[in-house]
Amino acid sequence: MSINLKKYFFPLSENPGTVNGTILITGASGLVGSHLIKTLVQQGKYVRALYHSSIPQFDYANKVEWVHGDILDVPSIEDAMSGVKQVYHCAAIVSFNPKQKELLHKTNIDGTANIVNVCLDNNVEKLVYASSVSALGRIRQSERVSEKMQWSEETNNSEYGKTKYFAEMEVWRAVGEGLKAVIVNPTIILGSADWNKGSSAIFKNVYNQFPWYTDGVTGFVDVEDVAKAMIMLMESDISTERFIISAENISYGELFTLIAKTFGKNPPHKKVTPLMAEVIWRAEAFRSSFNGRQPLVTKETAKTAQAKVRFDNSKLLKFLPQFQYTPLKQTITRICNEYKKMYNLS
Repeated sequence: MSINLKKYFFPLSENPGTVNGTILITGASGLVGSHLIKTLVQQGKYVRALYHSSIPQFDYANKVEWVHGDILDVPSIEDAMSGVKQVYHCAAIVSFNPKQKELLHKTNIDGTANIVNVCLDNNVEKLVYASSVSALGRIRQSERVSEKMQWSEETNNSEYGKTKYFAEMEVWRAVGEGLKAVIVNPTIILGSADWNKGSSAIFKNVYNQFPWYTDGVTGFVDVEDVAKAMIMLMESDISTERFIISAENISYGELFTLIAKTFGKNPPHKKVTPLMAEVIWRAEAFRSSFNGRQPLVTKETAKTAQAKVRFDNSKLLKFLPQFQYTPLKQTITRICNEYKKMYNLS
């Protein structure tokens, strides 16, 4: 039996996209979800967004129909998906803390299974699932990581990556049952949000002149590019495909230096060696066991920060030749300026 949910929305007359069908976004308060909302609303689309605890406050949040629900609660998903034609599934737990293993599995795998099942039951036209390059098993330093690669225990770098891989299996299972779907695998996503959380904390640490860096290499991409690519894939005839979304492969040291120069701060100057990283994550695990706080560095993040992994972004450009990545330097400049305004930084 379906339950009644609290809904907060603006008058339909203010949204000319209503006739095109409702769009549902899960994980709408996150970095990708909030930018999807911004872009879709600017395009005149009617957006419904799922929130778990409280309605977030950001640009264009007041132009959305907010529905209270939980991806682990099937009746609430059923209510939220009533009349929905397109679904962007972005809700997930991102954590490298081994103590959150159970929560990772329930939210990322079971939650995704619930979403695709309700999509099938409601004849949703298409799903775009925001996965991660972690689902590809990104510890492959001898070759570029492409969509052809599959996750394995040998190449897995985190419990989080494992859960995203098995969540993708739920999407592919639903595809086999008739759901049209596309999976995107972004690298590290850069954008302005609460800089105390997630990848946005990179900017806070660099602004505060955190002195440490590593030679590890990975891919980085602008959140606006991720949102744009997801929308273009949704509106295309493309289905049953996955795409790495990554603008550039650079080292953490290079990224930190670029951010520091843009902020007018001193760049990091102390290199973290592999041995030092081993000592740090063990010390953090010991500290966390006593104070109950999240460790700043875990075994998984220490390993990832040292790895030199490069991603092949060519498939998306072949399928969407009109798509262009934002140069990383341009992305950094915009985000730093947004943070200066957001936090009144000098």
